[in-house]
Amino acid sequence: MQSFVIETTLHWTAAALYIAGAVLFAYVTLFDHPHRVRWARWTTLAGLAPHTAALVLRWITVGHGPYMMKYEVLSSDAWVAVAMLSLFLWRRPNWAPLALVVLPVSILLIGFALFANPQANDLPPTLRSVWLVFHVFFNKLGLAAFMLSFAAAVILMRKLNGASSRLLDRLPGADVIEAYMIRFVGFGFVFWSTTIVAGAIWANESWGRYWGWDPIEVWSLVTWLCYGVLLHARMFFSLGPRFVGGGVMACFGMSVVTVLILPFLIPTLHSAYFQ
Repeated sequence: MQSFVIETTLHWTAAALYIAGAVLFAYVTLFDHPHRVRWARWTTLAGLAPHTAALVLRWITVGHGPYMMKYEVLSSDAWVAVAMLSLFLWRRPNWAPLALVVLPVSILLIGFALFANPQANDLPPTLRSVWLVFHVFFNKLGLAAFMLSFAAAVILMRKLNGASSRLLDRLPGADVIEAYMIRFVGFGFVFWSTTIVAGAIWANESWGRYWGWDPIEVWSLVTWLCYGVLLHARMFFSLGPRFVGGGVMACFGMSVVTVLILPFLIPTLHSAYFQ
């Protein structure tokens, strides 16, 4: 109980710092103060410290990675998204508007996690596999990359609609934004593909079959196909940036349904681990 109190305090501290970071990013974006974007970046990075400590403490307490309960899964999803955002902004600080999408989503994930059941369960035999670790790890990376692609799509749409500010004007043109958006999709597609392959190997180890048409398996495949078709169409056909941006948004919606909605609503093999 004492460890959970500490975890909760650390999570709330991280959420507060992420909220402060989101407010600062909004301030520099809406009021045209790009030279102060470093304040927002450092505040967000500061939030990763207590967030990391909370996840590590949870790992030590329960003896397994953050993939067993809603509390663990949602919090670790938020951590990966914020970490990937911070890494990208460290190399490309002018892309600060991405944070206005990624941070609010991450804050909501932490909020849902804090109000979920924090009870620690023993790890069942079917989860004691290194392939599950790969399955979960690459799934979180894929979702974070897709989140960044969605944020880039939002910025692209604003550019195409004629929005203007000093921070938006410091970003490259729509063609470059679209190129980065597709790169994020490409990274996410590779991670998602690895997720499906690792999950199939894990399923064969646990239940003696690679594919069982579980609803989450089906939706994961549908999401993979949607992104694959989008990448194929973008590469081989002359699609306008507005069409591609809309496709990225739609595909991201599919990934959210697959990872963050269906496992918690539909009784499946996956949802059994997210009680």
